[in-house]
Amino acid sequence: MFELVLMAPESRIEDLGDALEALDALSVSVEDADAATDAEQALFGEPGMPAPKGGWNRSRVVALFQQEQQAREAAELLPPQDFFAGCEVIGVRPVADQDWVRLTQSQFAPVEITPTFWIVPSWHEPPAEAERVIRLDPGLAFGTGTHPTTRMCLRWIAQRDLSGQRVLDYGCGSGILAIGAAKHGAAEIVAVDIDPAAVESTQINAANNHVSLLTGLPEAATGLFNVVLANILATPLKVLAPLLCAHVQAGGHLVLAGILERQADELKAAYAPWLALEVSDSEDGWILMTASAAG
Repeated sequence: MFELVLMAPESRIEDLGDALEALDALSVSVEDADAATDAEQALFGEPGMPAPKGGWNRSRVVALFQQEQQAREAAELLPPQDFFAGCEVIGVRPVADQDWVRLTQSQFAPVEITPTFWIVPSWHEPPAEAERVIRLDPGLAFGTGTHPTTRMCLRWIAQRDLSGQRVLDYGCGSGILAIGAAKHGAAEIVAVDIDPAAVESTQINAANNHVSLLTGLPEAATGLFNVVLANILATPLKVLAPLLCAHVQAGGHLVLAGILERQADELKAAYAPWLALEVSDSEDGWILMTASAAG
């Protein structure tokens, strides 16, 4: 386990916490950076009520990650985001071993995507109403279905018949979206990521779910696709606009997530030369943006 340590003003805590969760932090804690000094602040709330503020004027934010590479990628991805203004990356450090499996299992239950489509950890039995199931263990993969961005992408997939279609999962992480596409009939799924550890995780999860995927680094994504999925963050999505759009075939769909509600207009502008993005879904301040290529 590895911790990413950040400094942030109180006004940035909520957005920073949301982004760290989207980047698959196992936990995020906020501490008074001035604790045990003359500048220490006490935050008290009524029992059963939230604290009066989300953090301190100078807050230390500690995010726990399964892999060192995840923590270091988060340290690189966060600073370019607009909500990172006034924040600072302190560093990445290892964490002493604990019984993480037991702790993780105690926190996670099956996740409902639709009434008939569920994500179920290996230590749970699928609900009786589940017709399609993804087996995925939180804390052991990069993307587990517990975050709104992942759930919105999977809901979009679940609402369509992908039979016979070619699907690209760009920035696949755990491979959860690619596996979801396979469960809904896609004929060929290509799952790529810049992180070799994510590619390996995707391969393991695909095997555990008895689906066949083509996996690799981004250069493995070639040709045109009926559906292109990318659940990353707004800044890399803007940079990737020409590449992702070039993979969408006529009549195909582009599906983007990892975007905050206030970032909708800048994403629309970034993709306007190629495709007209629209907001298709929203949850807890995050949005799903989609576009259809003329066919």
